[in-house]
Amino acid sequence: MDKSQAVLLRRPQRWDQPFDPTITDADVSWLRTRTPFAAMRDDAFPNSTPLSGILRNDCKIRRCQRGEVVVREGDYGNSAFLVLSGSVRVSLDKLPPESLGRDESRTKSWFDAMAQIWRRPRVAEVRPSTSVVTQGDSRIGAIDDRQAIFLQDFAGVFAERKSIALGPGELFGEIAAMYRTPQTATVVAEDEATLVEVRWQGLRLMRRDKNFAAQLERHYRQQWLTIHLRETPLLRFLPESVLQQVADATLLRSFGRMEWNTDFEKIRKLPVQDQIEQEPLIAIEGQLPTDLILIRSGFARVSQIYGAGHQTTAYLGKGHMFGFPELAHNITRPATAPPVQLQQSLRAVGFVDTLHIPIEVFAETVLPYIRQEELPLPEKVLPNSTEPYHAHKERRVVPREKPGEHRAPVADAPPTFVSTGLIEFLVQERLNNGRQTMVIDLDRCTRCDDCVRACATTHDGNARMTRTGLQHDHLMFAQACMHCTDPVCMIGCPTGAISRNELSGTISVTEPICIGCGTCASSCPYSNISMVEIRSPAGRIYQDKSTGLPILKATKCDLCQTQPSGPACQNACPHDALARLDLSMVGPLDQWLGRRR
Repeated sequence: MDKSQAVLLRRPQRWDQPFDPTITDADVSWLRTRTPFAAMRDDAFPNSTPLSGILRNDCKIRRCQRGEVVVREGDYGNSAFLVLSGSVRVSLDKLPPESLGRDESRTKSWFDAMAQIWRRPRVAEVRPSTSVVTQGDSRIGAIDDRQAIFLQDFAGVFAERKSIALGPGELFGEIAAMYRTPQTATVVAEDEATLVEVRWQGLRLMRRDKNFAAQLERHYRQQWLTIHLRETPLLRFLPESVLQQVADATLLRSFGRMEWNTDFEKIRKLPVQDQIEQEPLIAIEGQLPTDLILIRSGFARVSQIYGAGHQTTAYLGKGHMFGFPELAHNITRPATAPPVQLQQSLRAVGFVDTLHIPIEVFAETVLPYIRQEELPLPEKVLPNSTEPYHAHKERRVVPREKPGEHRAPVADAPPTFVSTGLIEFLVQERLNNGRQTMVIDLDRCTRCDDCVRACATTHDGNARMTRTGLQHDHLMFAQACMHCTDPVCMIGCPTGAISRNELSGTISVTEPICIGCGTCASSCPYSNISMVEIRSPAGRIYQDKSTGLPILKATKCDLCQTQPSGPACQNACPHDALARLDLSMVGPLDQWLGRRR
């Protein structure tokens, strides 16, 4: 190509978009006088990312008023908060949902559910005024240039509940930010307080300071590590004292890019082999195992060398482990038998946090407590075995199918209907992130659209799904909210209007506190959230009094959580062609496909 004809542009830089464009040199200088920044050494940071640059570009100074909710229990966030002045109060008990802007969904009676058929509005997206703005209180207010939610009757609410106060120099929210987990408590400003909000990118860069990194790791180890280890079924029988020994020796590691959704559109278009090659390696096939790897958050791809490339055999999520059969075999093998190498590779899909238990610790403290029936059979881990052990013991992967071909189950093995091609498709499109993915069997579907009509009927004439979507062979993954394992749509909502139900896992929008900013819609990597103009029962568009612009609300599939019958789309299908499945594991899809053969 003739370089003279090239278009010259400046490459995007790390800090082209600062977290807070209004922060000044004076603010940065002031932050450098506050704990813990005052104790950080400049020489701990490279010239490309100096501490002053982190404070200027990855931090935001927030001035909070009494009663302002800083974080809500159950919300997802990507920032940690440091108290600079004033104080905040952390509730150790659950606060009433309505006080935090959440309205508990109540299941409708069968009569009310049937009445929706004849009460259907004549125009689209009709809302009563009570669904547009909060009534009778002032839960939403503006501070500086941002929207915030306020706790009414701060003194009364906290007088009846256990809480602790955090003052200057104390940090909170870092675990949720670093490991993409829900907030475990609600934090409210106790008086006028000044906080510095540090987005997770800056938080990770700050770990170059050894003292700050040690503080973060110490907090995680003290508060969370044993809890995460205990969530692994293999470790469920370990006594507390032994579990603590394992925790003390466990290594914490991270792989991949946390903001995976920003690269998703580009990555999903790559050929499978190119996508696999770009994924960070966590463990490599052919090497001797040195530790037991536990997935703490995110997803990882399990693959084997296949010809000149790699073939995906499974994917792992939170709570799964890797390397167990090889480790167990090598530790218990006769002295005359050679050790086996890892039979598969493990790669980060997007972003993965892992825990690594060294082989010596595994042999001394974990293996003695594992039941005999949980140990892998020797023939499952021997090199060149025709039946290598797979991470999901309940399933067995069959070779790739040709288009239109359905292979019979292998003799003497549990029937399996999920091919490696389908697994690779799920990972490539990140459909394994879905906990309630709408899957349609096109061999059974007659295109009657009863599912769409049922969805519209239960939502006042406004369908929250379409019978279109990604396809693989005879399966369609329809365009509807999947209620994801990693709900990136929830990150950045200024009022917490989009939230996950703790019991059901359903992600829904509380419309009265939705300000229509569109953050959730733009963050959803699957385009399953829409921003709509809403109307009064008389058909008139609601407009903002101050700007005259139409008021927008975020809409999405709510899994019909208020309906007594559950998801209307699934119940309405006359041919049993549609199901809502948890694709974070292969098992539910495998079982559903097996019932149709």
